Amino acid sequence: MNPFLAEIITIGDEILIGQITDTNSAFIAKELNKIGVSVYQITSVQDDRDHMLKAFEEARKRVQLVIVTGGLGPTKDDITKDTFCEFFNDTLVQDDEVLKNVENLFRKHISNTPISDINRKQALVPSKAQVLQNVYGTAPGMWMEHGGVVFVSLPGVPFEMKNLMVDKVLPKIMAEFKRPYIIHKTLVTYGMGESAIADRIESWEDSLPGHMKLAYLPSLGKVRLRLTAKGPDRELLERSMERESEKLHALVHDILYGVEDEETLEEVVAKLLTQRKMTLATAESCTGGRIASQITALPGASAYYKGTVVSYATEAKIGLLGVRRDTIDEFSVVSEQVAREMAENVKQLMKTDFAIATTGNAGPTKGDSDAEIGTVFIGIATPRDVIVEKFNMGNHRERIVQKTVHKALELLQKEILKF
Repeated sequence: MNPFLAEIITIGDEILIGQITDTNSAFIAKELNKIGVSVYQITSVQDDRDHMLKAFEEARKRVQLVIVTGGLGPTKDDITKDTFCEFFNDTLVQDDEVLKNVENLFRKHISNTPISDINRKQALVPSKAQVLQNVYGTAPGMWMEHGGVVFVSLPGVPFEMKNLMVDKVLPKIMAEFKRPYIIHKTLVTYGMGESAIADRIESWEDSLPGHMKLAYLPSLGKVRLRLTAKGPDRELLERSMERESEKLHALVHDILYGVEDEETLEEVVAKLLTQRKMTLATAESCTGGRIASQITALPGASAYYKGTVVSYATEAKIGLLGVRRDTIDEFSVVSEQVAREMAENVKQLMKTDFAIATTGNAGPTKGDSDAEIGTVFIGIATPRDVIVEKFNMGNHRERIVQKTVHKALELLQKEILKF
């Protein structure tokens, strides 16, 4: 058995019926990977004793580290602690420190609600567990061992789980497990399909050293080529990674967009604007504010992002952005000329260095334009001029919108790098 493998088990009917999206597993897997722990499998199970026991037993045979999230609330359907007791042949006991934490949380944050016996039950933990104090919630984390396998139980509330994972679980894993190094490097390409790229780089890929592998990650008009190296010597891995990534760079230089180091495109743009002390505004039609939403999701965006005009209807383009009616009448609302005026005008309106404008037909009907569904014009206003490009983004509405967002940010990045 590989001593560096982990399994993640999420508990909750709400995941299995699609009521919520399991973001916990993605976060845990990413954090484990950073410290050299490979995730072998991710499993979701019902709030059911037999299902949970079976998942615990099967995971124990596969890996040495099992991280479980969910099912730790005070209500009757939260049976994780009882099931752990059955699995470990253990009993629940009251932990006074956990009880004190529960009482403090109620006193500070829920002052109008008296603590009940149900809430006090949160202080019951398996007697063999090492408690991981949860300062943001009433359900503690727990670290348990069974037959040489470590089980970590964490609450399902994402921000509580993340705090425990970062502050308590990861340091403990690093202290108790000997782990290899895992490093990644991702090259992002545009304009060529996955199979065509694979044909182009086949000889290089076939000659990769044994400790390194390549993954193809296609999405929204781009293909990310992720190199992963794993081994006990970090310096050796880094030298090897640099050597092979340079070879790959030379093979795909004409379609290479950039190197992704765990950063999103909007994070890269944010960094570039911040470094140059430059600002951005957006005028969005077919993207409906999606670009603004992704940019403002980043902390500190107000330092470089001034705002947006979501001019979805033709009249909004004329009345709010000042696009000339004559331009729309002559060239149509989905046109190079309208995208150009949108970008220029929002840049002047917001007094920024750069501006993005999007106008297109995302379907399912043609709306105010005769342009074919999938036709998109993206305008980038810079301190010197305005660049407008035309794209055909396909015929799926959601993909058209998201591909337009990605392409707009990509074009913006290229223009920022010129300054």
